[in-house]
Amino acid sequence: MSLTPSDTAHVLLALVVLATCAHGVGHVFKRLRQPQVIGEIVGGLLLGPTVLGRISPEAQHWLLPPDGPTAAVLGAFYQIGLLLLVWLTGSELRTSDAGSERRTIGSVAVSGLVLPFACGLAVAQVLDPGELSGPTGSPATLALVFGMAIAITSVPVISRIMLDLDVLGTRFSRIVLAVAVVEDVVLYVILAIVLGVAQAETSDPHGLWSLIGTDSLPLAVVYFTAVPLVFLVVTTRWGPRLFAALSRCAFNVLNLQSPLAFRISFVFLLCAGCIGLGIDPIFGALVAGMSTAGASATGASAAGASATGAGASAAGAGASAAAASAVPAGEAATAAGSSHQTLRSVSLGFFVPVYFAIVGVKLDLARHLDLVFFCWFLVFACVVKLVSVWAGAAVAGESRGSAFHLAVAMNARGGPGIVLASTALQAQIINEDFFTALVLLSMVTSQIAGVFLGRAVRAGRLPTKAAQPPEPAARHRPPRVQQEQL
Repeated sequence: MSLTPSDTAHVLLALVVLATCAHGVGHVFKRLRQPQVIGEIVGGLLLGPTVLGRISPEAQHWLLPPDGPTAAVLGAFYQIGLLLLVWLTGSELRTSDAGSERRTIGSVAVSGLVLPFACGLAVAQVLDPGELSGPTGSPATLALVFGMAIAITSVPVISRIMLDLDVLGTRFSRIVLAVAVVEDVVLYVILAIVLGVAQAETSDPHGLWSLIGTDSLPLAVVYFTAVPLVFLVVTTRWGPRLFAALSRCAFNVLNLQSPLAFRISFVFLLCAGCIGLGIDPIFGALVAGMSTAGASATGASAAGASATGAGASAAGAGASAAAASAVPAGEAATAAGSSHQTLRSVSLGFFVPVYFAIVGVKLDLARHLDLVFFCWFLVFACVVKLVSVWAGAAVAGESRGSAFHLAVAMNARGGPGIVLASTALQAQIINEDFFTALVLLSMVTSQIAGVFLGRAVRAGRLPTKAAQPPEPAARHRPPRVQQEQL
C-alpha cells in the first residue's frame, strides 16, 4: 500500500511538471483569448510522445512511464480529475426562466441534437469498425460514440467564451446555455448506456449486472437503458433534498467537522453507487454535481427567507427565538457555499488541469493522427452541427445572423467532448486513432467558436450585455455560470 521514497519523489515530480505545464500553457492561451482547456491539453502534449518523446524518448519514458507505481498513481489522479470535471459540469447544469425564448430553445434543442446524432449514426454504418474501435467496441457502440461526438456541446467552454465577451445575461446566452444543458444531460445518459453495454460484453462485468449472470445483449440494452434513466430521475428529484437533509443532520459528524470532506464524500459515494449498479462512475459525478448545486441554491434561498422572516419578527415582542433560529440556517448556507467554492477551486486549480495534461500526454500525433480521416471528420461534424442548429433557429423565427451565431456557439465541444473521448478509450470502445481525432475535434471547434463570436462582438453583430437594454429580473434570470475555465 506504500511507495518507496524514490517512487514517491517520482510521483511528486511528475505531478509538479504536469500541473506547471498545464497552467503555464493554459495561461498563454487565456492571454490570447483562447479556451484555457486547450492550452492545458497542449501543455500535456509537450510532455508526451509527440514532442518530448521525439526530442528525448528516454527522458519522456522516465518522467511519465507507461507502467509501474508512478503510472498507477497518475492514473488515479487522472480518474479523480475526470470525475471532478464531470461534477463541475453537473453543477453548471441549472435551468433558468427562459420566458419568450422557449420556442427557440425547444426548436434548437431538437434539431441540434437529433439531426447531428442521426447523421453520425448513419455515417458510422459505412465506416470500417476495425479502423476505429477498440477491443470491447462493436459496430453498435462505435456508432453511438460517433453520433455523440457529432451532437455534443460544451456548457463550460461556451460559458467562459461568453463571459469573456460580456455576452452572458443576454438573450443569446440564455438560449445557448439552456439548449446546451438539455443536450449534455441526454448525451450523458446515452454515454452511460454505451459504457454499460460495452462492459456487459466483456469477460469481466461488475456491479449488479454481474449478479444477473446472463450474456443476452437485448437484456443488457434494456438494463443499461433503464438503470441510468431511473438513477437520473431519482437523483434529480430527491438528490438535492437528500444532500440538504444530510447537511443539516446533527449526527453528520463529517459535515460538522468539514463540509468540504462531506461534499467530496457525497460525490464519491454516488460514483461508487453507479459502479455498484454496473454503470460508469462519471454518471454518478454528473448527478452529484446537479444535486449539490441544487441543494446549495435551495439552502441559500431558504437561509435568505429565514433571515428575512426573523428580521420581520424581531420588530414585535418575543421575536428573539426566531432571530436566533435564523443564524444556524445562515451559517449552514455560508458553510455549504464556501465548501462548494473550495472544492471548485481545488478541482480547477490542480486535479482538472492535471487530467487535461494527461489527456495531452496520451495524444501521439505522430503515430495516431490520420490527417485524411480527421479533416473529413472535422468538416462533417462542423457542417452537420452548424446546419442543424441554424435550421432549428430559423424555424423558430430567428434572423439569419442570430441563427448563425447560435450555430457557431453550439458547435463548441470542449470538455464534454474530451470526456467522451477519455471514457470511450478507457472502456476500450475506441482505439487511440479515434481518441486522437475526438480530442482534436473538441479543441478545434472550441477555438472556432471563440474566434467567430469574438469577431461578431467586435463588429457589433452580436450585442453584449452592456449594449442590450435591461430586462425585468422577474422574467429573465440568467443561469449561474462559473468564472474559471473548464
